[in-house]
Amino acid sequence: MAVPIVSFVGRSNSGKTTLIERVIPQLVQAGYKVATVKHAGHGFDLDTEGKDSWRHKRAGASSVMVLSKGSMAMFADVPDQLNVEAVRDRFLDNTYDLIIAEGWKHEHYPKIVIVREQIGEIPVSTEGLLAVVSDKPVDLAVPLFGLDDVVGVAALIMKHFPRSLSCTERGMDA
Repeated sequence: MAVPIVSFVGRSNSGKTTLIERVIPQLVQAGYKVATVKHAGHGFDLDTEGKDSWRHKRAGASSVMVLSKGSMAMFADVPDQLNVEAVRDRFLDNTYDLIIAEGWKHEHYPKIVIVREQIGEIPVSTEGLLAVVSDKPVDLAVPLFGLDDVVGVAALIMKHFPRSLSCTERGMDA
């Protein structure tokens, strides 16, 4: 079964990253193994000029992986734009219980939208809308959470995406 995806969407600086950062520990405490995928609409470069991985990539490697005890990073060429399913299917295994995507407001993923009074709203289809997190009243037929109600947001996510048993918990070798 494919790992489920829930997307947090909202205008830039609405608090998406902060909310995700506060919800993850609630999910982890409940036993979830969580992966996140962040949409960077304006591009990014994480590799540092002059480092070995940067030098390998600059030399023409399509993918470069850096491994250390307990950590891995990968720099890879990808088509123009991957959606979260493609990232999940290509790079993540089924040991995860949930993928939290930040962004992808126009995709069909179940969504939690963040609306801030001073920042304004973004146009979001109510199709797949699970909840709104806001500091102002919002009139939609979905649950409305305050900006600090991370326990409520996490509980809603756990209700919609129950944690699957890992191979070890089912008595199988991982």
